[in-house]
Amino acid sequence: MSTPDIWQKSSYSGGGEGNACVEIATHPTHIAIRDSKTPTRATLTFPTGAFTDFLEALKTPHPTAR
Repeated sequence: MSTPDIWQKSSYSGGGEGNACVEIATHPTHIAIRDSKTPTRATLTFPTGAFTDFLEALKTPHPTAR
């Protein structure tokens, strides 16, 4: 038996109903991502380590960025 996903929205999701963003659900082995505007459609899943590396890469300025 699996447990239901608990989806979390970013604090940067905007005003109103806050549905203009992505949501994530964390699991011990992976991270699931979905579009908050269409939550019943497909989700993307990434191994936890790969998602962590992705977030760190977003925080690192690109050498050609001004």
